[in-house]
Amino acid sequence: MTIANAAAKTMTQTWQTLCTRADLVPYSGVAAWVETPEGPAQVAIFYLPGHAQELYAIDHHDPFSNANVIARGIVGDLKGQPVVASPIYKQHFRLEDGQCLEDESVALRTWKVSFKGDEVWIEA
Repeated sequence: MTIANAAAKTMTQTWQTLCTRADLVPYSGVAAWVETPEGPAQVAIFYLPGHAQELYAIDHHDPFSNANVIARGIVGDLKGQPVVASPIYKQHFRLEDGQCLEDESVALRTWKVSFKGDEVWIEA
């Protein structure tokens, strides 16, 4: 990819509405489709009410099982960091940056996500 193409893709990223607060399940994940410059992508949204950061958005695709299952994972805390464990092979991914704790060469893509009123917005 050339620098011009990379800049064009970055410039086309925009905030878009994804769902509402009522669509979310506290301390759990939900899956959603999001439009990206590369095409549609599946995203796992995690809602942790009462935490300093309440919303996280990471890839729904588990690279170890090659299945879209991350939103169905178990949310927890390891070493003071919120994580999700894949429901298939149980690798842990940090919600903040998508990093796999068992394999430092693997990280899930993350997106900026926030509440605007009761709507959930994502930058993609």
